[in-house]
Amino acid sequence: MTDAGWQEIAIETQGAAVEALEDYLFESGAVAVTLLDNADEPLLEPGPGETPLWQNVKVVALFPMGLDLTDVIAAVPKTLVSHVDDAPTHVPDQDWERAWMDSFHPMQMGSRLWICPSWTPPPQPDAVNVILDPGLAFGTGTHPTTAMCLGQLDALIEPGMRVVDYGCGTGILAIAAVKLGASVAVGVDNDPQAITASKTNAERNDIDADRFTVYLPDDFDAAAWQGQADVVVANILAGPLAQLAPTLKALIKPGGYLLLAGLLTDQAQALVDAYMPELMLFVENELDGWVLLKGQYCVIPAC
Repeated sequence: MTDAGWQEIAIETQGAAVEALEDYLFESGAVAVTLLDNADEPLLEPGPGETPLWQNVKVVALFPMGLDLTDVIAAVPKTLVSHVDDAPTHVPDQDWERAWMDSFHPMQMGSRLWICPSWTPPPQPDAVNVILDPGLAFGTGTHPTTAMCLGQLDALIEPGMRVVDYGCGTGILAIAAVKLGASVAVGVDNDPQAITASKTNAERNDIDADRFTVYLPDDFDAAAWQGQADVVVANILAGPLAQLAPTLKALIKPGGYLLLAGLLTDQAQALVDAYMPELMLFVENELDGWVLLKGQYCVIPAC
């Protein structure tokens, strides 16, 4: 092997064993450990503060060149793995940060909206461009659930609307709503990293603090927003979306819209049931096995 680059070991394991295996690899001299899906298993976009894992995981460990990995491979705890490489493979050195940045390109969402990384000039300067740095929280627009929400906001938002983004992550949905014409948006997230990322991305998009504010759930004055939102969007997970039904319904004004994402096709009916009778949700879009539910708040018997 050449002295330039790194040594890589791939190990197949189960999700429950990942933490212990990571500890072993770092103690053995690994400089990086990457987790990959080993069974083409769907995985929800992480909820705020969560790190979900696949059941079958491929753990890829990177070691410096010159380190003898014979004993490291031999001593991998057999109770933690189903397969481990017999010998390391060589990985050429590269600019890893540049490789990651090159994988995130400008994306068009709907007829008006573009999501653009902060290091790339917008391809259509006169479009509605959201300049995004993924930062410390999830939500870049690349995941089907986020993409569907952005496309629907592009179709729904009109000047003067008020928007709540519950589980805001990087703030991408609320920021997009403001740039599409919403007069004010609020983001709520239980992950402090998401709060930081949302504020940073709002500043990057020249959005004043009085038009987009972001809160931890305990700091959000839900009573002040009761019945005030023209659009409420929540891209989280099916379980929390069901639990949040009373909270989210209370925020919507009569005739306002609710958008729910972060759920698979077979989870949709349970969410529909959770929001009846005030909101009749329908599958508005479906992409790669994920669905976007949309409903309009109805004051019985007015509508």
